Amino acid sequence: MEESSSGNTRRSEEMKKVRQKTVKKRSKEEEEEEQDEIFNFNKKPAEEEEDEDLSDSEDSVYSGLEDSGSDSDDDKEEEEGDEEGSNDDKEEEDGLKFEPKQTKQVEREEEEEGGEREEEKKENEYERDSSDEEDIRNTVGNIPMEWYKDFPHIGYDLDGKKIYKPIRNKDELDDFLDKMENPDYWRTVHDKQTGSDIVLSDEQVELVNRLQRGQFGDINFNEHQPQVEFFSSDLMIHPVTNRPEHKRSFIPSLVEKEKVSKLVHAIKMGWIKPRRQDDDSRGRYYDLWASEDASILAKHRMHLPAPKTPLPGHHESYNPPPEYLFTDEERALWEQQDPSDRKFPFVPRKFSSLRQVPAFSRFIHERFERCLDLYLCPRQRKMRVNVNPEDLIPKLPKPKDLQPFPTTQSLVYRGHSALVRSISVSPSGQWLASGSDDGSVRFWEVCSSRCMKTVQVGGAVKSVAWNPNPSVCLLAVALDCLVLILSPSLADRQVVSSSERLLAGHQEAEPTEGQGAVTWIEGEGEELNQGIRLKIQHPKAVHQVVWHAKGDYLASVMPDHSSHLQVFIHQVSRRRSQNPFRKNKGLVQCVSFHPVRPYFFVATQRSVRIYNLVKQEMTKKLQANSKWISSIAVHPGGDHVICGSYDCRLSWFDLDLSTKPYKMLRHHKRAVRGVAYHRHYPLFASASDDGSVIVCHGTVYNDLLQNPLIVPVKVLRGHVITHDLGVLDVTFHPSQPWIFSSGADATIRLFT
Repeated sequence: MEESSSGNTRRSEEMKKVRQKTVKKRSKEEEEEEQDEIFNFNKKPAEEEEDEDLSDSEDSVYSGLEDSGSDSDDDKEEEEGDEEGSNDDKEEEDGLKFEPKQTKQVEREEEEEGGEREEEKKENEYERDSSDEEDIRNTVGNIPMEWYKDFPHIGYDLDGKKIYKPIRNKDELDDFLDKMENPDYWRTVHDKQTGSDIVLSDEQVELVNRLQRGQFGDINFNEHQPQVEFFSSDLMIHPVTNRPEHKRSFIPSLVEKEKVSKLVHAIKMGWIKPRRQDDDSRGRYYDLWASEDASILAKHRMHLPAPKTPLPGHHESYNPPPEYLFTDEERALWEQQDPSDRKFPFVPRKFSSLRQVPAFSRFIHERFERCLDLYLCPRQRKMRVNVNPEDLIPKLPKPKDLQPFPTTQSLVYRGHSALVRSISVSPSGQWLASGSDDGSVRFWEVCSSRCMKTVQVGGAVKSVAWNPNPSVCLLAVALDCLVLILSPSLADRQVVSSSERLLAGHQEAEPTEGQGAVTWIEGEGEELNQGIRLKIQHPKAVHQVVWHAKGDYLASVMPDHSSHLQVFIHQVSRRRSQNPFRKNKGLVQCVSFHPVRPYFFVATQRSVRIYNLVKQEMTKKLQANSKWISSIAVHPGGDHVICGSYDCRLSWFDLDLSTKPYKMLRHHKRAVRGVAYHRHYPLFASASDDGSVIVCHGTVYNDLLQNPLIVPVKVLRGHVITHDLGVLDVTFHPSQPWIFSSGADATIRLFT
């Protein structure tokens, strides 16, 4: 019985120990689970852990039995205590049966607990690591990872071995496909220290979002919790320490006494000299530029040294020569003058000795003005460029090399009694026609200046134009609202008969636009005897007539702002007229036909429009850069145009180059009245109200890359300015380098 009772007590103590261990183990696990839920995002749920614990080993099957067995045994012991030893034999048998198993089981549990404790220690060491490093595998430290971009490894592990970079062969296309197909692409980040891609968990993403919103990382942190004050705001009566002062704080220091005695002895012996305090340190002035090296300023490129004051002359001497002393008149004049206009800023005076010279009353004023001059007057270095003035003049050929051109006045055609507004030369160059304000049209022989014929038209003639076709002999005359077609019969019979056939070959055609505004009238009676064959009646006063190069078409100009009927084109052979423009594009000044192509030039006040008569459209608009265009002429080649204007300018246009003038010539001092090109020679001329005709050489090259050569060669004078009018019209001889000019002095002059 004693053995059995001792065995029971020993067994019950062992079972109590096992129970206490299991209770401690469970409480520890619960605490760790709670901590893991708070701190560890990657911890598995508790249910999974329990499943894993249950299926850990074979011994776990028996552990439940042990616990249940222990509970039942404890109950049995209590019953035994009550019943005082009943059923002892049965318990002995049970104790004999379970004793070896229970001892083995206890040892096994102790081993498992020791292993689990070691595992917990290891896990807790890494889970609760407070290191700032993101990945403790790479030991390179906090350095730029770009240093390893040219190496195959990315760092070193804890054992000192190289951590090789993962093989990344992803290009832009793979990255794009990964972005499209991988649902976790947005939460994948690249770790530079390990070179790998890490997928963030939901808790980590939430942490990042909270930090981006400026919130705290810990979701359980209360930012509004009450503050714990370490020091109270109340002033306490008793000090923190009430220890009395030490005795040495009242007794002078012996070490300091020794140091002071040594310093006093050194000062007495003169080894140490005390500092002297300068009382006049505040009132001392110094030169700011005294230490400045003059060579440094001299090296500066734009440095200008201040001008030195002029040295004193004889008039500033205390004993000047008598001629420098002022007389009474000079002194009175000096006092009347403005201080800036005076020759000297003071009156010269004479003293017998230097001792008698008083102080100069304006000394401070002069010094102050000198200082103002030095720092207020701007000094600037002007870079002078030594340029020969002749180099600025463009290299132009000499006029002698550009001959022939008209130079001298040869003939004067006199006979008109009023100003001659317009002249024209026949295609053969033998006859000259002129129209004047005296109401007559005169025909002159060019070589002899003899008036061959005079036709009285009964009004001031505005314009005359000879038909350019050499096979006919016709003249168009503009006066008032009429355009007259004259046949002067100044040619052989064949030319005269062809002219008659052109005028007589009349065919009735369908009425065209503008036909009603213009009427064609045949000459009758006395008019036929004078040579007037046709009269074209216009609705308004005609200012200019001009022929087409073929001689069948004729254009007339009627400047008027209020109407679109400003230009008419007439066909002589069919006796029909048309208005080419539907709208008013400005006040038309003059018109001209292109010598070769079907182009029509219309000059308004400020621009020249070029129309294509075949396509019936505007092809170009030339900006003359002048206020009021007066005349226009087209080069025989057709690619160049000159315009004269009332603001003294002549504009040369290159139609292939630009719509703006290639060259502007301002040689005239008054309004330019007429311009003209020569048919064969490279000459053009302009006539002005200043009484001169300027002839210029203008060579046009076939090479488009070479600009025209424009050289003024001669100024021709001879006309007398009458009523502020000078030369009114100018034209060249068709074959010779001669020029005709008509003026307000009722004369026509030929220059050859």
